Amino acid sequence: MFKNIIKGLKAYADGFSLIGKLKLWQFFLVPMAISFLIAGLVGLAAYGLSDNLANLISKLWIWEWGKEGFYTVAEWISGLSIILIGFILYKHLVMALSAPFMSPVSERIEKHFYPHARHHVKHRDTTNMQQLWRGLRINLRNIAYEFAITIPLLLLSFIPVVGFVFTVIAFIVQAYYAGFGNIDYTLERHFTYRDSVNFVKRHRGIAIGIGIVFMGMLFIPIIGVILVLPFSVTAASRVTLEQMITKENLELPDTHKPQINAQ
Repeated sequence: MFKNIIKGLKAYADGFSLIGKLKLWQFFLVPMAISFLIAGLVGLAAYGLSDNLANLISKLWIWEWGKEGFYTVAEWISGLSIILIGFILYKHLVMALSAPFMSPVSERIEKHFYPHARHHVKHRDTTNMQQLWRGLRINLRNIAYEFAITIPLLLLSFIPVVGFVFTVIAFIVQAYYAGFGNIDYTLERHFTYRDSVNFVKRHRGIAIGIGIVFMGMLFIPIIGVILVLPFSVTAASRVTLEQMITKENLELPDTHKPQINAQ
């Protein structure tokens, strides 16, 4: 697992130069705009709803003494909850809506490293609408699982001393599903929905590694929100193709195998 996490992290190396070499920036313009817009909407929602949620939570305290202190705690809890929910919704909405634009990016990377793969590996031709539906289906599934796992972890994180452990686990869970979404841009051309889910389960470490950088970039103000998809999709496509074609018995003829380390 740890080895695969490192592999996912290393996939980001030379991402900027690869994007420039393959002229991929043109495909990222609309997704970057989508990312920036949704991030802005989530930020406004968090700002507008935090006070309302805090007022609702503070009503649970029926005594006069300590009311002000409880409201302060309620503000902190409501702000954290809204940010977490917004964070989860943001990344999955962006990945789902960007699917028709990210698939061509993954395909160009595949042609660059594995020019003959289309003739020797199972390939599925899909339309933009099919890619969008696939993206929505995958990300709706992941949202459901992520909420089901993260909410209990968030509550456990309030436990003194050991709560930090649950916070770290919650971050890893979010990283996994962020990596899942980026990996699927490549898998959708080759695997069915169910086979893709099974593939990611077999490569959880790589998904977590991809997702850790994805999540980390979102903490960089403005620039992170704009650049997170270009770098994450490029890294995910590269490492997913390597695992899928050379490690999963989807072998190309020896004369067609690329020398990835030489690129």
